[in-house]
Amino acid sequence: MPISPDRAALAAFPIDWGGLAPLRLKSRAIAEGVYAGMHRSIRKGAGVEFGGQRPYVPGDDLRFFDRRALLRHDRLMVREFETETDRALWLCVDATASMSYRGRRAPGAKLAYAALVAAAMARVALATGDPVGLAWLGGAGTHGLPAMAGREAFERIVGALEATSAAQDWSGDAGAIERALAPVAKKARRGAVVLLISDLLDLAHESGAAHESGAEDALSAFAPLSTGGRTLIALQVLDPSEAELDFEGNVRLRALEGGAVVEADAGAVRAQYQARLAALTDTWSRALASRGGRLLRATSAEPPTDVVRALVRAIAEVRR
Repeated sequence: MPISPDRAALAAFPIDWGGLAPLRLKSRAIAEGVYAGMHRSIRKGAGVEFGGQRPYVPGDDLRFFDRRALLRHDRLMVREFETETDRALWLCVDATASMSYRGRRAPGAKLAYAALVAAAMARVALATGDPVGLAWLGGAGTHGLPAMAGREAFERIVGALEATSAAQDWSGDAGAIERALAPVAKKARRGAVVLLISDLLDLAHESGAAHESGAEDALSAFAPLSTGGRTLIALQVLDPSEAELDFEGNVRLRALEGGAVVEADAGAVRAQYQARLAALTDTWSRALASRGGRLLRATSAEPPTDVVRALVRAIAEVRR
């Protein structure tokens, strides 16, 4: 579960940027380091697909003349192609309350890290000519953006990321993530890449055993976005303390969403905790892989340049 100090949950948590600020400069530096070393677009494959045949009309481009149709059926036919209608990168950033957590080993809160990765990915995509859109899961002061390209796109995305606070408890609302992703499902067309950046925790209701039901709700809302030729990538961002449960002795932990409080010996429950976290990751990984997507994991203490580079490579690989 997301771990916080034992204190009352606030309505909204301003982003604890820590050493991850300033967002604009650091995301630019990360992006430059990524595409300077790779020298290629985050996308692979042709921009068009075969869309069938039709009878030849005088004036048609002879490059698309179908010689096989003439030999087999004695008919003059031309091949038609369909251009991918959407080559956008859609950034879906989790800004629910659990993303506000920052442990003692992290340079900033999870939301700050997610914003930095999102801004750097936007910079890389825009540099290769791909438009970028922004959608939010939870949060306060959020501002979604349509897919756009050009010089001002990066500035608008950075401004939206900087203006957000972590907020909202989705542990009691099973349909929240589906409603949040509805604009993406409507606007992202064939060829789009949908990148979810989240801790994947507390995205939906809990009942009984920890976060299994919430994880299933979130996954069942996100996975269908793969229909229509869209590519799904998820990046799970955890604080190092969440990933390892690196506390010692008896601890009292409170969830930032749902209000659950657990008192336990950290050493005694660490193995069980990590096993359940691994099960969550495995569920998402298998579900996305079955739909041609990919799940990546990172902690908020890892070098963000490495994470952005891994995302760029993952997108390129799944589109081959």
